[in-house]
Amino acid sequence: MSTIHGNSEFGPATARRQPCSPLEAYWNAFREWRKRERLRAALDDLSDRELKDIGIGRGEIDYVARSALSMDPRFTP
Repeated sequence: MSTIHGNSEFGPATARRQPCSPLEAYWNAFREWRKRERLRAALDDLSDRELKDIGIGRGEIDYVARSALSMDPRFTP
């Protein structure tokens, strides 16, 4: 019988790389802004009934567009 002693900690699956230039940082911020705008436009195109089906109101679209990208793993930079 074998017993393994020790503590192994797992880090993130992918490490985020720091931008190496101000231009790259600007470009990444621009891409994030475009993703939020596309999400906001898609939600804005839904009817009030469709928004109600997914549990948000028309007044919450801006909040959802700002916070959804940070919570959704499909939207990775």
